[in-house]
Amino acid sequence: MPLKKEQKYRSWVEVDLDHFIGNLKEIKRLIGPKVDFMMTVKADAYGHGAIEISNVALKNGARMLGVANADEGVQLRISGIEAPIVILGPSTTAEIEQIIKYNLTPSVSDLVFARKLNTALVKSGRKLPVHIEVDTGMGRGGTMHTEAVKLVLDMSGLSSLKLEGIFSHFASSEKMISYNDMQWKYFSDLLADIEYRGIRIPVHHIDNSGAILNYPAYKLNMVRPGIMTYGIYPSPENESKARLAPVMSFKTSIVLLKDFPAGYGIGYNSTFVTSRPTRIATIPVGYGDGYAFILSNKGEALIRGRRAPIVGRISMDMCTIDVTHIPDCRVGDEVVLLGRQGKEYISANEIAAKAQTISYEVLCALGKRAPRIFLQKGRKETFEPRLRRIFIPEEEKSISRIDSIIRHCMQTRARNEELGDAIYYEMFETLFGNEDRRLELRSGFRYNIRIGRAPKTKAFGNSENYFRVSTHVEYKKIIRDNVFMIGCASSNAQLSALFEDPRCEYRWLLSDGKTLSLERDFTVEQVRIDNEIIPIIETKKTKRGYEVWCGSEELKKKINNEVKIEIEIATWQSKEKRIFPVYLVYPVRGLKINFNYENANLKNVFEESFFAGRHPHPIVLKKKDKSISVKISDKEWIFPTSGVIFIWEGQR
Repeated sequence: MPLKKEQKYRSWVEVDLDHFIGNLKEIKRLIGPKVDFMMTVKADAYGHGAIEISNVALKNGARMLGVANADEGVQLRISGIEAPIVILGPSTTAEIEQIIKYNLTPSVSDLVFARKLNTALVKSGRKLPVHIEVDTGMGRGGTMHTEAVKLVLDMSGLSSLKLEGIFSHFASSEKMISYNDMQWKYFSDLLADIEYRGIRIPVHHIDNSGAILNYPAYKLNMVRPGIMTYGIYPSPENESKARLAPVMSFKTSIVLLKDFPAGYGIGYNSTFVTSRPTRIATIPVGYGDGYAFILSNKGEALIRGRRAPIVGRISMDMCTIDVTHIPDCRVGDEVVLLGRQGKEYISANEIAAKAQTISYEVLCALGKRAPRIFLQKGRKETFEPRLRRIFIPEEEKSISRIDSIIRHCMQTRARNEELGDAIYYEMFETLFGNEDRRLELRSGFRYNIRIGRAPKTKAFGNSENYFRVSTHVEYKKIIRDNVFMIGCASSNAQLSALFEDPRCEYRWLLSDGKTLSLERDFTVEQVRIDNEIIPIIETKKTKRGYEVWCGSEELKKKINNEVKIEIEIATWQSKEKRIFPVYLVYPVRGLKINFNYENANLKNVFEESFFAGRHPHPIVLKKKDKSISVKISDKEWIFPTSGVIFIWEGQR
């Protein structure tokens, strides 16, 4: 049997995004067009993958995202999500810095926290929306409903807090009992009181999944669906009220098959002893993967469309299955622990009943070490655990982790691991060269070349075989040092060595003609920064070429600021070499390259341009027998390995 692509993993979770989107459509049908919904993605979207689920939910109508704490919100922010993110649990003082930095919306349950948050916001010069949580009977987070009006009034006077939302939470919405009616009355009376006092809080929410199904009359202007979006009914009594489809499956493969005689003990403490000749399959899943220990000798798996019992104790990383009744099963066969295989189906509720828990815990725990395979319209996208789940506060400062995230994003975008790696390594080699090199960004790049007859000089006897080239280079960038170098190389090896020096501001390759001398025929005529002339400190010939060092004490004032750099260079070019290349080795926003050949009498001059970026086709302006200009808007970025080559046939 051929191995599926996902079976390269020990186990994996499949997330059916088509089912997820269908569940969202069903929720929108139930709540109607005038009610918004906040997608609850806490606990890694109940184990489904918060980043990917959030992105799909936002594309399908979610107005906000709900998380449990600041760390979960930060994980979504650094993944690129910009939508409002509400922390549904009571926020803590320790989270204030992250809340402000990542523009998260905290839940406020007491005035002490509100004042500390406001003080921090005043210092930062920012304002932030908050949601006030009210305890109407849950007995958990939130200010008591009897004290909520006072908290609202006090918070309305805090200058940097915007009272965006107010909410409560049903304790037993999966059942239709009078306790829910009491909670609803407390909250609706509170909203009326706040409105009567002239305080406007635009967003109101109390309905969770159970309330959406059982109490359609209790809708406010926002609901917070959670478990039902993942295709699980809050209670069996709710199943007739909506059409939901399960989103998650948990799968693995048989890694070992063994035949045992009667009377043989299986697993720790031999809690299962074979009563007859028995075939046992080992799978690489245990309680370390969220498959609960309590399922020992209770759980079931699906193999080749048939149910098979879990036998023996579940270990941390393995468990065993009696497959005696499935004689055709083989090592490598798919094993389903949650989900459908053929006509058989194992649900989260079934597992929860055997494990004496609830379906919520089953979804959150199962496959916590496994990658997620996202299925949509017949396509499969794989996200590794390190890209999805493992999050450490402040980890966005880790260069190695950022590199790892980018590499796996490239693999996903290219839909091919090998191609993704090739793109990643090529990109980083081009942009950075090595991990310590700073990324240089430049803008307003101007390159004005004038090529003409070479003057006769005593130092250069055969000047009639050469052109004199005058080049004006201009761009803006942030400078890091007050002393820098302009280098000229005579070989690619020397040029590479110049690239390794972070203080080498500009490089030139003078490789044509055996009679050219670096120190004689490459001249830096002038360097200006912000229109001020920068003195040349030293010139010297080294193993990596000819070096012209420039700088001044005054430049220290400009370090870490953007400046305009202008360099005037004069050099020679052999008439036998009928091309003049201009290469971009840094990302540049906007450029104009002008090649003026009027004084050289060049014949049939044309350009070949190659630009990497969103808009790779430049504007080309030609003046016959005079010049060619290549231009890209100052709003557009051009990436390394771009450039222009000017080519001619000879002289007129």
